[in-house]
Amino acid sequence: MIKTIQKSKLFIIIIVVGVLTSCVPKKEVVYFQNARSFETIVDTDTFEATFKVNDIVSIYVSTFNLEAVRPFNLVKQTGNSGEEIDYLIDLEGNIDYPVLGKIKLLGLTIQEAKELLKEKLSAGYLKDPVINIRILNFRVTIAGAVNRPGVYNVSGERVSILEALGLAGDLTIKGRRDNILVVRDFKGTKTYTRLDITNKEVFNSPVYYLTQNDYVYVEPNNSAISSATGDARLGTIISISTFVITTTLILLTR
Repeated sequence: MIKTIQKSKLFIIIIVVGVLTSCVPKKEVVYFQNARSFETIVDTDTFEATFKVNDIVSIYVSTFNLEAVRPFNLVKQTGNSGEEIDYLIDLEGNIDYPVLGKIKLLGLTIQEAKELLKEKLSAGYLKDPVINIRILNFRVTIAGAVNRPGVYNVSGERVSILEALGLAGDLTIKGRRDNILVVRDFKGTKTYTRLDITNKEVFNSPVYYLTQNDYVYVEPNNSAISSATGDARLGTIISISTFVITTTLILLTR
């Protein structure tokens, strides 16, 4: 009877050890841990995406006079239909626009670009032009410990880090929430910024809103690293524990 009880205790210990070594602490996975109940934060962020080198831009101009606007909406023939021509921002930050020539868009927001084009087109070419501009290559790359890593196209003019992670199926249980890396390129310079989404201050980060071609990397946590590399210390502990438990069981059965 005593031996049976001792065996049961050892069995329970083994289960507890297994559970403890496989669990990830709550503080490592819960978002916005310092946000209080019913707390209100007013969003004063006025972020707007700006144009970068190698951006592909769609520009469409309209006005009451369809003939007058035709030279500014170039179309290339593809079979029996036409397709609007897009514009690539070159290394100097310019696009080569019909009639007007070189126009510098680098660093401008979409609204600023609209105002610039409207000013140029209104100066002797068109009356009250309406201008639509879109960034066609607005995409972000999400890599690392997320459920669906990949490159994601963004249909709007901005996307937050939380929305982008949502596109990638959220972080896996083994992804670090407190050290997410955002790599950004602007004018040939790369910046590296880290985010902690377990803290509500993430909303104030300068990279909370991503820009086109940002790269987001979710670092694996210690649990994932240990599993992948076969942590030597953990292996030693398990081996010793197994030896002690096995030896104890043998002695108890004698």
